[in-house]
Amino acid sequence: MALSHSLIRRLILLAATAAAAFAAGLAAPAAPASQASASPAAPKSAPTAQQAAPVAVLKTCGRGYTRAVIGGQVKCLRAGQFCAHRYDRQYRRYGYRCIRYDASVHRYRLTRIR
Repeated sequence: MALSHSLIRRLILLAATAAAAFAAGLAAPAAPASQASASPAAPKSAPTAQQAAPVAVLKTCGRGYTRAVIGGQVKCLRAGQFCAHRYDRQYRRYGYRCIRYDASVHRYRLTRIR
């Protein structure tokens, strides 16, 4: 049975995420029980590394799509999709243009830059 390209990428991403989570658990061991039952009047200590740094998961895009950050959000781009014209400059970074596809309609679609 042959595995698809996107399934292999997702398995690799899952393994990397699990390894990072495991390493974060080893780097910041839990506080001893004597510190956990400190008096309520004592000031709170800074959060541990495990609490302060959650593991981020990257969004993967399928074959034929381009992963991009548009307007501060991760998007998977493909020619023909609807787009927001105000982000045209950002689309150009990834090889796309956001143009109006019909003169009578104020809707825009992505096209590839040639």
